[in-house]
Amino acid sequence: MKLRTLTLLFAVMLAACGGSSTATATATAEIQLVSASDAATVLNERAQEVVLLDVRTPEEFNEVRVPGSVNVDFNAADFASQLDTLAKDVPYVVYCRSGNRSSQTMNIMRELGFLEVWDVDGGIISWNEAGLPLEN
Repeated sequence: MKLRTLTLLFAVMLAACGGSSTATATATAEIQLVSASDAATVLNERAQEVVLLDVRTPEEFNEVRVPGSVNVDFNAADFASQLDTLAKDVPYVVYCRSGNRSSQTMNIMRELGFLEVWDVDGGIISWNEAGLPLEN
């Protein structure tokens, strides 16, 4: 189990070092870093289809979150496996506290074949600074 966790962490670190956190578009995938206000616009315009994914710990999630968020703990040993069970053809907006974990999550989602994902630049901190809604 420890070897699996270390392998996953190593893969995440390699992906984070090798990738860019700026907008990336390929023929099959649209994975972008966006401001909190742009993410809010996506959520408002496509509310029925977009999944809002919070990758912070359950403790952080229970303290404060963006309304409508679903929590998948980045620190869980089976995080990549949990992501892999999600629908790949559904659009996602992903956030964490400051943008570090969500940036790493974007690399994993790209590798897993997700097609449309937005990463909130600056995480819930920038969401809050933009005056966007939060809930406890």
